[in-house]
Amino acid sequence: MKIKKRYHLKKKKLKEFQTKLGPYSSLIPSKSKVEILESDLPDLIMVDGDPLIIILDGEPFPTLKGALKHPVESHMVVVDMGAVKFMASGADVMSPGIVEADPQIQEGDTVIVVDENHRKPLAMGTAIISGEEMVDKDKGKAVKTLHYIGDKIWNLDV
Repeated sequence: MKIKKRYHLKKKKLKEFQTKLGPYSSLIPSKSKVEILESDLPDLIMVDGDPLIIILDGEPFPTLKGALKHPVESHMVVVDMGAVKFMASGADVMSPGIVEADPQIQEGDTVIVVDENHRKPLAMGTAIISGEEMVDKDKGKAVKTLHYIGDKIWNLDV
């Protein structure tokens, strides 16, 4: 990963991101060191040196490390344990492996994929179909993976 720029986030921009993060705004505690890291990957917001927030299409979302610090409540897709090894390799989520999905998910939404036993985040991606279709369909892709455990963002050491 090539780092293009790294700079502290201005207070005005920080408040804007906290508002957009909604329930995940607690990922940026007061008096923490908040930086933006611009690279060849999507931009990241570093909170005290940890990549907790990723910026996709100008919108902030928690990274998997951020999702581990602040458990996910909505836009969650649950996969069976057979899908875990594929998810750890960065595979897209296929409908047959989905056990449950938030019915509020719409096509194009950013979702967090978790395993059925421990409900730990495995990947983050974009929904290809709605949450209801994910559970109902028995073939085809459901989520395009953007970030997964073991990728460059997960292993980022700055």
